[in-house]
Amino acid sequence: MDVEAIRQYCLEFPHTTENVQWGSDLCFKVDGKLFVVTALEPGPVRLSFKCSPEVFAPLCERPGVRPAAYMARAQWVSLEQLNTLPDSELRELIAESYRLVWERLPKRRQQELQGGAKRSAVSGARVKSGKTKKTKSTRARAAHTN
Repeated sequence: MDVEAIRQYCLEFPHTTENVQWGSDLCFKVDGKLFVVTALEPGPVRLSFKCSPEVFAPLCERPGVRPAAYMARAQWVSLEQLNTLPDSELRELIAESYRLVWERLPKRRQQELQGGAKRSAVSGARVKSGKTKKTKSTRARAAHTN
């Protein structure tokens, strides 16, 4: 995979954003949380992503794969080249990275991103299914009109 193929693939995941950080690193995030970083310029690391603890150690034993600097404690790995792993395996690992980051988001935030928490357009307050909450002022108006 090249950088553009990685970019297109990462942007297929729901709620993914991209931005360039740290000079020339293209970062992919879900709700502001990184799940993939790829270098736009040649360097010692071309791609980094999160993986599960079960995959981390065996993956780091493979040639061209190493624990990511500063992020290894969170089970991030770095690839020295974009072709270090077969494309199909890389796609699976990127999808897993997205899933791991998504699952660490608070459930409430996941629901908000998925549109599960409905909000009133006027006040921004949560709207319950078909019911309106009577406030002190609405009760007073109702009593006054009756």
